[in-house]
Amino acid sequence: MSEIVISGTGLYTPPNAISNEELVKAFNQYVDNFNEENVAAIEAGQLQGLAHSSVEFINKASGIKSRYVVSKDGILDPEVMMPLIPERSNDQPSVMVEMAMHAADQALKAAGREPEEVNLIICAASNTQRAYPAMSVELQHFIGAKGFAFDMNVACSSATFGIATAAGLLRSGNAKVALVVNPEICSGHLNFRDRDSHFIFGDACTAIVLERSEDAVSAEQWAVVGEKLVTEFSNNIRNNFGFLNRTAPEYQFDRDKLFVQEGRKVFKEVVPMVSDLISGELARQDLTPNRLWLHQANINMNLFIARKVLGRDADEIEAPVILDEYANTSSAGSIIAFHKHRSDLGSGDVGIICSFGAGYSAGCITVRKK
Repeated sequence: MSEIVISGTGLYTPPNAISNEELVKAFNQYVDNFNEENVAAIEAGQLQGLAHSSVEFINKASGIKSRYVVSKDGILDPEVMMPLIPERSNDQPSVMVEMAMHAADQALKAAGREPEEVNLIICAASNTQRAYPAMSVELQHFIGAKGFAFDMNVACSSATFGIATAAGLLRSGNAKVALVVNPEICSGHLNFRDRDSHFIFGDACTAIVLERSEDAVSAEQWAVVGEKLVTEFSNNIRNNFGFLNRTAPEYQFDRDKLFVQEGRKVFKEVVPMVSDLISGELARQDLTPNRLWLHQANINMNLFIARKVLGRDADEIEAPVILDEYANTSSAGSIIAFHKHRSDLGSGDVGIICSFGAGYSAGCITVRKK
């Protein structure tokens, strides 16, 4: 059976950065406005007053210091508190597709491939901006790719599930050059009025080119030597937005139509799940990792997972962190870490690309530098 390699990666970073200081200032102004407008109800005990956020709270809770977003002004307006992204005509590339085009161009150049050589595209992301036509098919059209394309959603694990799916289709002969893109506009489903989560997400898009090793021409290649995927149902991370919301208009704008989570429960349940997944794969393959490219959601989760896998504390070279700059970019996070923190590794070095999140879902891809 053919060996599958990652022959190129790409990253699109939106031009707008928001620091914790900016975010906290806007949030606290919203809180002050809310408490002032509802002072009588709050004093009468009919309504719970809102509490300020702080830079210190965000840093301690998450390790996040900044994030990139596709639209900044609305998020920082206490009267709006969401990104303002104009709708486009059907003849223009969709916002997510435009992001994917940038990341794909970079990945294809790294792989030494032209867009028309691609005959499989998977758009793997935690949210897509419409049901159909598929974002992947639209991307196929705008870059001039061939073959077939489809979308998939496994929340924050979408990228690793997409890599494993593409690898299987390449091995079976259904495709020759595969492109997996992960356009994440996480700011669009984040409740910026929620103190516990208003700082969590950022926007970005990653792209990965995969092909059979005998066909690959790039200078840098990473063999996919193992894939392990797992899901387990949980309501602890949820987003109930969908087309059926219009059929129950009385609940259409409830809090659960945006991202909601039970953070402590997620931490307690996901850390052992992911640690066991990675450790089991390394034991099965009798490998010791040189690098752990983990999902970038929370610094404390990553430190715990790395410690359980390695049996000791990991430094930021062994388990690189990008969430301080990018925040949680859902499925793109582990790929950003892989894209930005691998150049120092040599031939034969082994790493784990691991993502985890809502579902619960977790994907573990073992790679070796050729």
